[in-house]
Amino acid sequence: MLMTRVVVSIGSNIDREQHVRTCLDALQASFGELWISRVFESEPVGFEDGRNFYNLVAVFDSQLSVGELQAWCKQLEYANGRRPNSPKFSPRTLDIDLLTAGELTGLVDGVQLPRDEITRHAFVLQPLAELLPDTPHPLSGIPYADLWASFPRDSQALWPVDFVWQGRVISRAA
Repeated sequence: MLMTRVVVSIGSNIDREQHVRTCLDALQASFGELWISRVFESEPVGFEDGRNFYNLVAVFDSQLSVGELQAWCKQLEYANGRRPNSPKFSPRTLDIDLLTAGELTGLVDGVQLPRDEITRHAFVLQPLAELLPDTPHPLSGIPYADLWASFPRDSQALWPVDFVWQGRVISRAA
């Protein structure tokens, strides 16, 4: 089976450091080598609960189908205390979203690819643009760095935070 380059966004606004580290550990244990963006703190978008999120993007290679990847992400969310039927804009221990899987586009195994949050939210696009600046968006063909350069920066506040994972500095506060 062919390996596919997978990109996921990771977010948490409950016990943020613990849940982000647990997610990265699980990704590494299941998929091997990870490429990880800086970790950003961001203000919640659409949430009434004002707790800020930690957000980042991770990239890995996988042989799983899109449906299997989606199921894996949901299972990890649930294992970390997220409830399957929790309201859309409620606090979350862990949120893992499949952004892209190779060059796949459209509805694949019930998952819309690429995920539209890539171009709508700074907390997805900035880490993605830093990690994969020259990679083109699967639909527009525009590199992520160029999409970020034209993004309205005042639409959402976010900033890098100090974050260490497995003894490795992932990011530093600006």
